[in-house]
Amino acid sequence: MLDIKLIREKPDLVKTGISAKGSDPKLVDEVLKLDEQKRKLMFSAESLRAQRNKLTKDQAAAGKKIKDELKQIEPQLAQLDGQLAEILNQIPNLPLSDVPLGKGEKDNVEIHRWGAPRKFDFPVKDHLQLGQDLRILDFPAGAKVAGSQFYFWYRDGALLELALIQYAFNLLQQEGFIPVITPDLAKSRYYSGTGYAPKGTEAQTYTIEGQDLGLIATAEVTLAGLHADEILSEKDLPLKYIGYSHVFRQEAGAYGKYSKGLYRVHQFTKAEMFIYCLPEESEKMHQLILSMEEKIYQQLQIPYRVLEMCTGDLGAMAAKKYDIEAWMPGREDYGEVTSTSNCTDYQARNLNIKYKKSSGDTEFVHMLNGTAIATSRIPLAILENYQNSDGSVTIPEVLRPYIQKDLISPLLK
Repeated sequence: MLDIKLIREKPDLVKTGISAKGSDPKLVDEVLKLDEQKRKLMFSAESLRAQRNKLTKDQAAAGKKIKDELKQIEPQLAQLDGQLAEILNQIPNLPLSDVPLGKGEKDNVEIHRWGAPRKFDFPVKDHLQLGQDLRILDFPAGAKVAGSQFYFWYRDGALLELALIQYAFNLLQQEGFIPVITPDLAKSRYYSGTGYAPKGTEAQTYTIEGQDLGLIATAEVTLAGLHADEILSEKDLPLKYIGYSHVFRQEAGAYGKYSKGLYRVHQFTKAEMFIYCLPEESEKMHQLILSMEEKIYQQLQIPYRVLEMCTGDLGAMAAKKYDIEAWMPGREDYGEVTSTSNCTDYQARNLNIKYKKSSGDTEFVHMLNGTAIATSRIPLAILENYQNSDGSVTIPEVLRPYIQKDLISPLLK
């Protein structure tokens, strides 16, 4: 959430920022109104307590009157606290000053491209056809066992997923990221605190009935929860993690023909970068995550483009965000495969994560996240970009040490 002091002191700045994200600026007025009511009640309660502390033993009647008045004020304060928190949680993080203005996806800005899309001299297959012909990807079996948008990997398909994760972990570990395997479940405080709504039109989280638990939509949730309610040491920052988890997303709604197959599924495996850092270092850390995402795609030799999200396409938590879109021959277009967000201190306020300065003062950390590998869309891009005329798929060179072969070939009948 935003700092209440910022809303009090610079309401017009906050209104401008959240309006650029498509949120109602009237939320700021509601917060200020509730905040004023709360502060008045708190002042009254503190005055009553001060009066009570001055009373002598002979003033029992006056003490009882004060006690009764406090009993009336305290429930009102609790109610205002709840109302204020509810409205504050509807106010998104402010976009950084250099984020391009825009209302939605069409206003995102292309930063650059890398690599040229391959020109094929044979009919191109999409990943679903390739997966079926090679007998490595099976959506019908997934639908039978778990429902639509679930799938099985077989043989070299399974080895490809494992190779991608191991490759990413080795690469990121060399850059000082700490390898972590996280739980696949988290309490509501953590998935809500990182922006994954369990209800409503934006719902992504599968919740566990009768328990305060949900299946995570990314290891960002568990890696953010890792240091909740902690005060980190300034000398330990930045803390850089590369987290492994399965992820689960409801992905409700219709997304069109380009969302078929692996592009939009309910479960996959992901390696997620996550950084806690000093506020003055968050832009530098954001560029580090983006550079690692680009390095992965360059080493995999898959053409891509980098987009900077405009204000209207940032999401609630992010102050700045980049997407990488890989070339996907099956659709003859680019498709999103990774993103990286600088959430500044927004998530840290939600989860109460601070650091102690050398002066002894404490301040909220900045928190950033970014996808290293998503084992749905990256295999999609590999299968389609590396296909051959005989139906085989060449394995990217950087993955061969993990799979111990150069080619995924059709099985002999």
